[in-house]
Amino acid sequence: MMAKEISRDEAQTREQIKNQKREKKAKRESSASKRIRIRLIPIWLRVLLVIVFTAVSLAAGVMVGYGVIGDGNPKDALKKSTWTHIVDIVTEKK
Repeated sequence: MMAKEISRDEAQTREQIKNQKREKKAKRESSASKRIRIRLIPIWLRVLLVIVFTAVSLAAGVMVGYGVIGDGNPKDALKKSTWTHIVDIVTEKK
């Protein structure tokens, strides 16, 4: 009989432990859902900053490539005439 009582007590304590875990989890979920996150930088501004930084890095890369690697004037890399000349070279038919 002692074995049955012990197993019943163990079963009760297991159920108590499970209930305590469920209660803790419910408290965490309710407190997490109450939290309101305030963003320092709005999403639309983040997207705009990514676009601007991408354009600036692209222009800087073109200037470095044309000016340093290509031995030209870096400011010339941003002129339209330079790009039309490059496009003419690339699309020239043999």
